[in-house]
Amino acid sequence: MPTSATSNHPSRPEDLIGRLNSAHTPYEAKLKALRDLKNQIIGNRTKKLAFLKLGAVPSVVSILSSAAAAQGGGGDNREFYESVLIQSAAAIGSFACGLDAGVKAVLDAGAFPLLLSLISHLNEKVADAGARSLKLIYQSKRAPKYEFLQEKNMEFLLSLLNSKNENVTGLGANIITHSCQTTAEQQALSEAGVIKRLVSLLGGSINQKDASLESLAAMVKENSEVSAKFMGPENGRALNVVIELMKDKHPRTRLLACMCLISIRNTSTSYLQDSGIKNTLVSVLLELLDDPGPVGDEAPFVMSSLITEKEDMQKIAFNANLIEKLCEHLNVGSYQAKRLQGIFLVLGDLCSKLECCRDRVLDLQVLHFVTEALAHDSAEVRTAACNFLKNVSRSVKNLSAGQFMNEAVAVPLVQLLCDSSSSVQIAALGAISNVVVDFMAHKSVLMQCGGVKQLVQLSKSMESAIRVNAVWALRNLTFLVNYRCKEEILLELTSATLISLINDPEPSVQAQALALVRNLVDGTLSSINYVFGEDGAVLHAIARQLRSTSKVEVQIQGMYALSNVASGNELHKEAVMNQLLPQAGNDAEKTLVKFLQSTDSQLRTATLWALINLTFPGSPGTCRRITELRNAGIITQLKNMVNDHCLDVKLRARMALGQLMIFGDSSS
Repeated sequence: MPTSATSNHPSRPEDLIGRLNSAHTPYEAKLKALRDLKNQIIGNRTKKLAFLKLGAVPSVVSILSSAAAAQGGGGDNREFYESVLIQSAAAIGSFACGLDAGVKAVLDAGAFPLLLSLISHLNEKVADAGARSLKLIYQSKRAPKYEFLQEKNMEFLLSLLNSKNENVTGLGANIITHSCQTTAEQQALSEAGVIKRLVSLLGGSINQKDASLESLAAMVKENSEVSAKFMGPENGRALNVVIELMKDKHPRTRLLACMCLISIRNTSTSYLQDSGIKNTLVSVLLELLDDPGPVGDEAPFVMSSLITEKEDMQKIAFNANLIEKLCEHLNVGSYQAKRLQGIFLVLGDLCSKLECCRDRVLDLQVLHFVTEALAHDSAEVRTAACNFLKNVSRSVKNLSAGQFMNEAVAVPLVQLLCDSSSSVQIAALGAISNVVVDFMAHKSVLMQCGGVKQLVQLSKSMESAIRVNAVWALRNLTFLVNYRCKEEILLELTSATLISLINDPEPSVQAQALALVRNLVDGTLSSINYVFGEDGAVLHAIARQLRSTSKVEVQIQGMYALSNVASGNELHKEAVMNQLLPQAGNDAEKTLVKFLQSTDSQLRTATLWALINLTFPGSPGTCRRITELRNAGIITQLKNMVNDHCLDVKLRARMALGQLMIFGDSSS
């Protein structure tokens, strides 16, 4: 039997680790060291990090492993080794609690399978300690994904859910919440009878209720079949139970009940659509926003899942004074990053569709808080603030009133284009794209603070999402700007970069690049000349892309770009004609007819505009171009389009045909 440890051992981190690691330390002393370690790190992030640096986790896991092996061999010291197992598991759980670095260290040290083996221990206290520790690990995104589709794993999960130990059943539910991500996994869990077991836990302890609600939300999310099964008669009054839990005295239970109901509601337009449940959901979540703890931090995200892209819910939330409530919280200030992120997320959702929400937000001077949010330490907060700006700036009347593009907003947005987070960069690009779309004064502010240079730089990014958003912003920046601004933009952009973007491997980037050219050549003859520099390299690039691409969005923008060029003088028209119908251009002829026959009305319209501009009466070469178009079978095709089901196409087809018929129709 190990000798007794003295009671006055030093408890400095280095000494504790030394006692845990030393082969000469008696096991009873190691047990005391484990208790001391656990007590020091519980709820103390600083201490956890200090012990992590000293390598405490591998030491504890090693002791757990040794104790499990020794205890498995039987003998008189079984109770002692069980105490070591309990204390080791508790210490490991403490390291994992609320600290991703701790979870990583625990997993790297090989603790997971050891803890999992404790679940089936005959001593309920040991099993409970293992379950508690694993539950804490499964609160982290770093926790290992559980493979439900393997039969033995599903059997083990069901054994957890059927356990009489509350922490073990909670662990089973936590595993589902963390790992149930695909439709196949949701279906497999449903077919295995997991829903029924989770529903039964709704009548258990507060921890079981919460774990069950969260798991059910994960299982039904975006899965109408599983939702239907939950709503089915085999689960009795399960839905009513969840609805009643929105009135529970515990805030977290109310929050999770809302989350579960929203997951069900979002799977089908036939579920939970009555005004009573809609108003109750908004009302409960509105109240939970005031919770000072984690529930209040999470409530905005649940509210967002309720109202995002749903105009009816946004109206209810607006009428319930949600914007005022969120502004009250902003005025209080000094919130954790997560809550601040959630507030701007919800404000952005509210402003995505309703002008009344945008007006209210501006009346309450929310923009005063945006500047600080754009410079927040948290990338998530910066992203949410940018997305809010993107949505609130959809208001044309407020854009024209100059509400957004001043230096207080423009400078931070441009600075975010250099952010270390690509998510922030993309969000900032989205905000800039909206803000600069239509008002010259706003464009000037952005250009003066170096925005164009940064946008061009990002258009060369290796990340396609950044490239497409950067080119989109440049496209909007060039919309209806004067010649001088275009010159400034092209000075940074260069023809070589523009051609590279037109030939980008991503069709979405190609389309935005062609739309950018479309805007650049819109307007004066001088503007059209942009595509004729360097022997017409940009014009050739457009034509090549049109002949090779199969993507309709690329074809539409390419044809509009050529249409704008064709609106110029005779030289410009001839250049476009040579691209559309080159010598020996059978493929080109087929391409032109194919575009006119497209099922996409926008592509048909864009192609017709090009024909209208090419055959504009009074231009010296119009007669010859009409002859070439007639020989290519274009007139015959136009006659087939004069009664097109799309009004815009029908009008443009008749206009084009009228111009071509001025010179007669030898095919008739």
